[in-house]
Amino acid sequence: MSELVFQDIPQVELLQCLGRGYLKQNLLRAIRLWVWLRSLYGDNRLVLDDSFSYANWRDAFFSPTHPKGEKIPVVHDSDCPCTKTTSQWLFNEKTRIVASQWQKSILAYTGIDASALDKLLQQRLFGVTRRSLQADLEILAQLGWLVYKYQKYYRVCEFPPRPITAKYDISTTKISAYELNFMHEDLAAIAEYHSQKINGVQRFFLKLDYVIPHSTLDAVEDLECELRQLWAKTPVPPVKLTYGSAKLGDKVDCIVYPVCIYYVQRAVYLCAYGQSPEKDTNWYNFRLDHIQSMTSLEWTNPKLPSNLLQHYRKTSLPTPDYIALEMSKAWGFDFYLPSQLMLLRFDRQFCDRYVKGTERHDTFEEITYQQVQRLIQREIKQPQQQDLLKVLAKRSETDAYYQARIRYQDNEHRDNNLVMRLRAWLPKVEVLTPWDLRQSFAADAATQFMLYHN
Repeated sequence: MSELVFQDIPQVELLQCLGRGYLKQNLLRAIRLWVWLRSLYGDNRLVLDDSFSYANWRDAFFSPTHPKGEKIPVVHDSDCPCTKTTSQWLFNEKTRIVASQWQKSILAYTGIDASALDKLLQQRLFGVTRRSLQADLEILAQLGWLVYKYQKYYRVCEFPPRPITAKYDISTTKISAYELNFMHEDLAAIAEYHSQKINGVQRFFLKLDYVIPHSTLDAVEDLECELRQLWAKTPVPPVKLTYGSAKLGDKVDCIVYPVCIYYVQRAVYLCAYGQSPEKDTNWYNFRLDHIQSMTSLEWTNPKLPSNLLQHYRKTSLPTPDYIALEMSKAWGFDFYLPSQLMLLRFDRQFCDRYVKGTERHDTFEEITYQQVQRLIQREIKQPQQQDLLKVLAKRSETDAYYQARIRYQDNEHRDNNLVMRLRAWLPKVEVLTPWDLRQSFAADAATQFMLYHN
């Protein structure tokens, strides 16, 4: 008997494969085939000989009172698997599938009406004729999940190629580290270790600020689902976005190549290459809840921007690895902005309590007072260099000083998430460089003083 273990969850891609390309018409059969595979290869697989017939599987799968005729079985035993609805097979403690998310992906992919999907989910998945179940076996053999010879079925020694979907350990319901590789490695380890209940009590919780209004949540989830489907295509197509730009105060159309999505500081963003709202950079991070529409395009479309078309022709379209590399070089999510030196001065006591020993970015490190002097002399041009050296001469050598590389062009093009981080440290931090950012903070401080002075 094969030692292969089937742990795939019924994502759209897998069901599309089991439905042989016609998921809308074959949805129930695709789900039923998924249950078949769990019964044959799952951790709690049926006890069957190396070779088996439909009758052998039927007797092992259904209750002893299950009818053996050709008709659709009546509800004869509440414990017989033929009484369970499709919804019960999909959404239970063992599968841990979130019903709302699964249904949303199916609706987006197939175009099935929501009420029609609800009716399908309430149908008895195995309340079908013997002939239909026999056909299921034949389809599994055709798809390479079983071998049929000498009027018997045999389990395979290697699963056929199929879309790899998220896996889970049914016996322990422990999240695998692979599923969590999108998180910071230390946080992923915590989530993997503490994700399950202990003696029936959940002890680990992850609280994130998420500012997306409830009115746009459905639209954001629809976009995420559409992007997942686009990324499953070869080649991945470009898209036309209609984007509500907060900076421009208007909506604008951008044609881009969608690379990946990031959750950063309270929202989800699409990192895309092509056109930016202001048409001044090749890259842009589009906040998903500001995307008003997204339309898939063909690579032959004459309106594609030249920079995007050039990468496509050279088969050098950007990847998520490029983005990760650029973000490692300088602090800030707007990885396409220029990298500049930032020098900070902290109140020593505050720094020792709340900053020292924490990780902010690979380039964020404590330096000495003398190193700050040398960096200003080497990196900063006149007349700002002389002004900064005068400022530094008035500061104490016992204060804490830090350097970092940050994404900053000017006060109109800066990483606002980083600026918000700096504001949270005020008034215990002083920005020495970049000079424009220092002047901006000074102006803000003067305005704030006037607000509270009276």
